[in-house]
Amino acid sequence: MRLDISDIAADFPDFRVAAVVATDLVIPASRPSALDALIGEREAAVRARWAGHALSEIPGVAAWRKAYRAFGIKKTSYRSAVERLVKNALADRPLPPINPFVDCYNVVSLTHVFPLGADDLDKVAGDIAFRYSREGDSFLDMGAGDAGGAAGETNDPPKPGEVVYADAGKVLCRRWNWRQDQRSLVSPATSRAVVTVQANGWGDPDAAVADLTDLLGRFCSAKTAVTVASAADPAVELAMP
Repeated sequence: MRLDISDIAADFPDFRVAAVVATDLVIPASRPSALDALIGEREAAVRARWAGHALSEIPGVAAWRKAYRAFGIKKTSYRSAVERLVKNALADRPLPPINPFVDCYNVVSLTHVFPLGADDLDKVAGDIAFRYSREGDSFLDMGAGDAGGAAGETNDPPKPGEVVYADAGKVLCRRWNWRQDQRSLVSPATSRAVVTVQANGWGDPDAAVADLTDLLGRFCSAKTAVTVASAADPAVELAMP
């Protein structure tokens, strides 16, 4: 399996993505108390670090606002996933428990102010790529549903010129890192997954990767391997644990 960012590398030369493949997963059905305590500590640290700062003054948020504007996203309702996490933490809204795997990568995203996303590898087809949208792209929003919260089945394809994260058969995430597709979400039944740690000219992605692999090992028994794509090396074969 390959990871390819060559379609957007020239336009976004600072983009760097680490793909963390996690295998042999044992994902608990609920959040362990030790992880819950760690998340609470991290949320408090984020509030202390960024107290008194507007979101636009936080470098990791500002980097992605700039990138979004560069491919035509101007609506304030469309923000990177990490901006939503930081905004909620600053408003004292705790990270909701989803499952321990997702909770681990969300708290790493919040701590290091990078967008992270994950997909069940057994539900990913072929190679993966960050690229511009194409005719025929398919996307089923993970957040779509009826009043009772059931998942929706309505195709909501990306707009022309939109940056997406995709496999060979579908868009895995629209607007770069705004919202994930429902068809490859990680669940407690997932045994192997790929997590992307996305940087765009700010911060220490290596520290975020080290944090992620540590937490996934501690709380989900993961074996991990890391592969990095950048403008200098835009198409890479994913390492497997």
